[in-house]
Amino acid sequence: MIIPVSGGEPGLLEHLQQIREAGDVPLVGDPRWSTAHWGAMVEAATKAELPDGTAWATLTSGSSGAPRIVLRSAESWDDSFAAVSRFLDAGHGENVALPAPPASSLTLFSLAHSLSGGPRPMLRVTPDADALHGTPQALRAVLDAGAPPRLRAALIGGSHLDPALRRRAEAAGIRVTAYYGAAELSFVACDEGDGLRPFPGVDLEIRDGELWVRSTFIASGYAGAPGPLRRDGEWATVGDRAELVDGRLRLLGRADDAILSASATIVPEEVEAVLRSIPGVRDAIVFGLPSGPIGALVSALLELDDDAPVDVRPLAAAQLAPAHRPRRWFAGEIPRTASGKPARAEAVRLVQSGEVQSLAV
Repeated sequence: MIIPVSGGEPGLLEHLQQIREAGDVPLVGDPRWSTAHWGAMVEAATKAELPDGTAWATLTSGSSGAPRIVLRSAESWDDSFAAVSRFLDAGHGENVALPAPPASSLTLFSLAHSLSGGPRPMLRVTPDADALHGTPQALRAVLDAGAPPRLRAALIGGSHLDPALRRRAEAAGIRVTAYYGAAELSFVACDEGDGLRPFPGVDLEIRDGELWVRSTFIASGYAGAPGPLRRDGEWATVGDRAELVDGRLRLLGRADDAILSASATIVPEEVEAVLRSIPGVRDAIVFGLPSGPIGALVSALLELDDDAPVDVRPLAAAQLAPAHRPRRWFAGEIPRTASGKPARAEAVRLVQSGEVQSLAV
């Protein structure tokens, strides 16, 4: 059975071990959740029919909506531990800092790794950290605060890693490996500085523009509400659009994130990549705002450096086709999930409720 656990409780690692040794399946939640949200998760967990061999229950990030419970076997994580240890350059007895909350699959993976002889987990960054497993935002915070003297490697996932942030980390003596993955697929591709290549043990295939993955890391399914995971024999997909160019994976976003505006289909990630290249733009999230008969207006929420230029719009217009240019612009902090991924649905809500300001020019 699934045993819900609060990620804020003391002795979390020991509690997870006890649950696993009893033959049950831990599900770590966020202590910041509302009572109603906790209730919904507990109800879904209680009703779940578990496939044989289920060892872990994790949560999707909820970057596009409500999180789902993902079920997986022990082997689906165990099989990637050796590669992760190499990327972290850390093993048993060494310390890996985990800034994301334990409710995120990113951190829960590292807790499971520790129980199988991996690095010692630290749920905050301390001077004793030898490695970091977290999001780009966590890496930026570590560098802003002054990197711990022993920190030598970082494994970064959850969202886009700015090349300038990678260079900054490397200048501080930190070797950075970025990766793309999903709660349902686990690790898919990794980037050590020359583009995303298949993660060790993973095969990739593009079918009609959609990314399909074959590995032993794939989850068993869901508890409660179904999700985007689809299977075809040993292959699986969550609907991400992508292309393979010279052996490198180029991600084009989730198919259901596409913006339909007039007669055009706009992939938000392609526009975001252009916006991030503009000096002064730290990060960007692009989404559609409903606009009657044309479908949606392409809109952008930007996180700007203090000295951001005033010519963001013309610089974007010089690089984007007319249909792909944002028509509405906003500035402010990009909302993120607990694990640090940009939360597109929440960005739309913030704009519609007037909680972020239009970008001044």
